[in-house]
Amino acid sequence: MNKKQQRSEHFQAKQGLETMELPLFPLNQVLFPGMVLPLHIFEHRYREMVARCIEEKLPFGVVLIEKGQEVGENVIPHRVGTAARIVRVERLDDGRMNIKTVATERFRIKQLHYTHSYLTGTVEPYPVVNGSTKSAADLAHSIRPRILNYVELIAKANNAQLQLDRLPEDPLALACLVGIALQVENENKQKLLELPGVPEMLARELYLLSREILLLQHMVDTQAQVEAMNCGPTGYAFPN
Repeated sequence: MNKKQQRSEHFQAKQGLETMELPLFPLNQVLFPGMVLPLHIFEHRYREMVARCIEEKLPFGVVLIEKGQEVGENVIPHRVGTAARIVRVERLDDGRMNIKTVATERFRIKQLHYTHSYLTGTVEPYPVVNGSTKSAADLAHSIRPRILNYVELIAKANNAQLQLDRLPEDPLALACLVGIALQVENENKQKLLELPGVPEMLARELYLLSREILLLQHMVDTQAQVEAMNCGPTGYAFPN
């Protein structure tokens, strides 16, 4: 890799969203505030978008695709997404880029625009509320052992070494961390992202964690039996 390829650009994006027209990046992924998202930018329209964000020190919005495909035209996104701030850029010789982004805050799309090569939208801030309430604090206390148990079971089920760093004390940060860690369908993650406040997010996450822990515990408990059944001449001789 040459010097041009190794060069990274660091900059500080404008802080805080207001009602504005925001470049949008529809993906098959739900982004929660605080999440780090690396992206490989290869399509010309998104090269143009990222170049604009770098020049103007703008974030862009990551939105889950509701209809359509990442590389297709006329994508329809969900109306709640998360702003992503670019913190590092690696430029490649052929114009492609590797970027690292950090999610900052939620927004809600009021209107979509198709005036650029990439999608944009008029968005308004959609802050997560009630993070300092007693309900949020109580739910955060209840969810901490559940998320630790969940990660431990994922590690056992996959014969992997997984460990969460120290869990945040702040209920909002904890709710976002659990949203990131949950290995559930994008539709469930999107519903979480759209909930208005921290108590609602934590309550829903408690339900999802309880459900997923039961499934994972069953997988772990029956793992030896499943492995024993995979022992025929073909490697997969299951008894009738």
